[in-house]
Amino acid sequence: MPRSLIRVIRGLVVLALVAGVAAGAYFTRERWLPFFRPAETAEPNHAAPAAPSERVLLSAQAQKNLRLTAKPLVPETFWKTITVPGVIVDRPGHSDRGVVAPLTGVINRIHHFPGDTVNPGEDLFTLRLLSDALHQTQSDLFKATQDIGLAQEQKKLLLSAGGAVAETKITEVENQIVRLQTSVKAYRQELFNRGLLPEQIDKAAQGTFVTEITVRVPPRATESKGPAFEMQDLKVELGQQVEAGQTLALLANHQQLAIEGRAFREETPLLERAVRENWSIEVDFQEDPSSIEGDGPDEKKDRWKRFNQPLMIRYLSNTIDPATRTFTFLIPFENEWRVIEQDKRAIILWRFRPGHQVRLQLRVEKLDNVFVLPPEAVVREGGEAYVFRQNGDTFDRKPVHVVYQDRRHVVIANDGSVPPGLYVAQTAAVQLNRMVKSQSGALPKGFHVHADGSVHMGSH
Repeated sequence: MPRSLIRVIRGLVVLALVAGVAAGAYFTRERWLPFFRPAETAEPNHAAPAAPSERVLLSAQAQKNLRLTAKPLVPETFWKTITVPGVIVDRPGHSDRGVVAPLTGVINRIHHFPGDTVNPGEDLFTLRLLSDALHQTQSDLFKATQDIGLAQEQKKLLLSAGGAVAETKITEVENQIVRLQTSVKAYRQELFNRGLLPEQIDKAAQGTFVTEITVRVPPRATESKGPAFEMQDLKVELGQQVEAGQTLALLANHQQLAIEGRAFREETPLLERAVRENWSIEVDFQEDPSSIEGDGPDEKKDRWKRFNQPLMIRYLSNTIDPATRTFTFLIPFENEWRVIEQDKRAIILWRFRPGHQVRLQLRVEKLDNVFVLPPEAVVREGGEAYVFRQNGDTFDRKPVHVVYQDRRHVVIANDGSVPPGLYVAQTAAVQLNRMVKSQSGALPKGFHVHADGSVHMGSH
């Protein structure tokens, strides 16, 4: 066989062997290839983040820190309103009383001073009298009283004389007694009007004339069980001479107050409708929430109760102020008070005071079958609004439809997104929403969710 053919055959055999080895290495590469690759560092498993949860679990301490409270949703009627400014004023003829000097005299003693609480009938001032008319009236009363006694004695003598005395003489004495009795009655009434007490008048009739007079606290304008007066302003000084009718002091009793509102002419129909329909007016007194029962962290005895008096418009002014282009209307109400003892004297603490600024809500539109919540119960995020349903220590975020909102209320629709009776957090919605957004969808270790949505700890 030629050598050239042998070389060709050997080349083909070698080529076939190489091809077979290459094919075997290709089909078994999964077994031997890792031995020839360098060691690779395992990369962390970056799983896709879980969807944020719609609930947050809070401990009892966390709920106390957030001051969380929950109440059931109850469908009700709500009125859209507009705000009108108002101010608390003294009710004319009920609140302030002036005390005047009944006669000309000198201030000998001042019994009470500004800030003191005084009751009707208590002494306020002692005056040393300088009135000649008063002294003359007392003298006339004494003389007339004595003359009556003399005339009555004369009548007795005439009657004892029998027929020897003419009947006309007896009649004349009787008429004189009647005239004197009429004069005595007039003198006594004049002294009483000038401030003398009945016992002082009796003494004057017996010749003991009054040289000093006591000015006392006048009676209340209305029969009420309210507190006493408070001396608001003292107008005189010790030793000062005063004339009859001069103001000695101003007394105040702020039990009967009124809210004076001011409205523009365009708002007249709303006010007239409120009067015609006998609607109550809602008033925002802008009080500190911590001073009202149930609105603070701790219940204290010195808090005021929630104001629940029905407030109605009782007067609409028929004139418009040309300067402000507004007219006034009045809403009377009864003030609240406390009396405390300090240094053996009573001090009155009034809840509302004249000059206190308020906001009046006038009804505009009626919304039926809605839920009314405080602003702290609802959180907004873009176009969404949420409330938080309480289920034990778990708070679930629920989307709602807000139909109206003002400074004090948020009104949500009763459209089935949250059913009536559902307990909803009344506060801290903003904080709860931050917690929901910051946590992952997974619950804490050891907790599981039941089919009803409640969260429990432990095994199934």
